[in-house]
Amino acid sequence: MSEGTMQRAAQREVGVPPTPFRQWGRAPRTPRAKRPNRALVCAIAVPVMLLAAACSSSDSGSGGGAQQTAPGDVKGSASASPSPTVQAAAYAKLPQACKILSAKTLGELVPKGTKSGKESASSDLSTRAGCSWNSLDNNGVKGSQFRWLNVSLLRFESDVTRGSGEKQAQAFYERQVQDARSVENAQNVKSEPVSGTGDEATVVRYDLKKKEGTFKQQTVVARTENVVVTLDYNGAGLAGDSTPDANDLTKAAEKAAKEAVTAVATANGASGGGAPSTSSSSSASESPAKSPSTSASPSKSAAHG
Repeated sequence: MSEGTMQRAAQREVGVPPTPFRQWGRAPRTPRAKRPNRALVCAIAVPVMLLAAACSSSDSGSGGGAQQTAPGDVKGSASASPSPTVQAAAYAKLPQACKILSAKTLGELVPKGTKSGKESASSDLSTRAGCSWNSLDNNGVKGSQFRWLNVSLLRFESDVTRGSGEKQAQAFYERQVQDARSVENAQNVKSEPVSGTGDEATVVRYDLKKKEGTFKQQTVVARTENVVVTLDYNGAGLAGDSTPDANDLTKAAEKAAKEAVTAVATANGASGGGAPSTSSSSSASESPAKSPSTSASPSKSAAHG
């Protein structure tokens, strides 16, 4: 082969695609000219994604800020809610129990025992107080007359959880009346309202038969404002003496209860059992609430007879 022939053959190998490509109808591969375009698209997409992310972050930040509450706003909303209040109690103290009745009244109810007053035990005399008296008029072979008197006072202080002192006193008053009506072994039980004695008053009377004789029991429960007065009075004729008249005992008990109610108002600055003074009402609202204990029940009082 000559040199010219070899040179032409080399040119054909370099510039002309091989025969198989022509036979299969396939075009020869061309250089990857589209890569710059793809890179350009990616380059354009990246700023768009960054912009969308920035907008999303900005939106979420503003939403979070809207949900947050400044400390000052929290305090303002808390202070805006009103504190619970309750009406102040009318009476702030109680009278001395053993001096709550006059000497004249004691002479009528316990003629032989005016000096037998015994004060009830109490941890706070401004909340709970009481006194009892007994009398035995011994007539020798003709028998004797026995009398027993007890006065209990319970004062309720206003409290936001339990309510006003007056409301608590009303509930206790109703329980005391119910207890007096349901004394065990009581006979001939009768009850009726008592007028002119505090805000509300009821007398409960019944008979109790014991080995010593038949005891006539009177229980007067009275409420004045936030104080409840429970007066127990019973009498019996012993050793053959006549049984006292129940009506007379009831009248005496009602008179004593009215006097006790008046003494409560007087002890708190009122004159003649009128409304309490403003200073007394104010001091009652400022004093701490105390849980009063229950006064002597009618069943206990009858046991003394």
